[in-house]
Amino acid sequence: MNALPRAVDLDLIGCRMCGLVCRNVPGNVKLDGDGVDDAMACPRCGSTLRRRKTNSYARTWALLIAGFLLYIPANVLPIMRTASLNDIDDNTIISGVVELWNNGSADLAVIVFTASIVVPMLKFLSLGMLLVSSQRGSDWARPQRARLYRLVEFIGYWSMLDVFVVALLTALVRFSVLSRVEPLPGVIFFGLTVVLTMLASMSFDPRLIWDGRSNDD
Repeated sequence: MNALPRAVDLDLIGCRMCGLVCRNVPGNVKLDGDGVDDAMACPRCGSTLRRRKTNSYARTWALLIAGFLLYIPANVLPIMRTASLNDIDDNTIISGVVELWNNGSADLAVIVFTASIVVPMLKFLSLGMLLVSSQRGSDWARPQRARLYRLVEFIGYWSMLDVFVVALLTALVRFSVLSRVEPLPGVIFFGLTVVLTMLASMSFDPRLIWDGRSNDD
């Protein structure tokens, strides 16, 4: 059974800005900022058309590794300080989850644990697997890998839940004169981790999954 043709085999290019599918017609060429003359201009919106995202592998690896390195202090350093008349307590992500669980907020503890621990680790593993398999030109489970990439993109926007919880608690507790909540450096590292992993998923070109060989033009 012959493989279905790809857009690159049919000489078609999809515009990432407006979604128009264009044919690579000779003469419809313009120079880009780097002086490369093989980039087409979209006839609808005028943006540069490229068959693949430029340096997709290198940029995605760099962002993913940077996000993983920042994820370590995000879990080690405290993200929130709660102060009352009798106690001052600094919480990391894990200790915050444990405290929520012990205080009877098991549902909230599960949500925070999923958004702050499970989701980032799954994103690291999933993007790493997509990068390695695409660079090796693997034809294993391509439809499933493409769906996995769409899932990683979708859940990435919910990874900031921990930051939102700290911001919400800080705003609410400020109305009380007997207690106080302050964000600590850990929440900054966690926010940077989320942003970098989101940029990594945006930098990865899912069309590379279907190439069958390394093609990072």
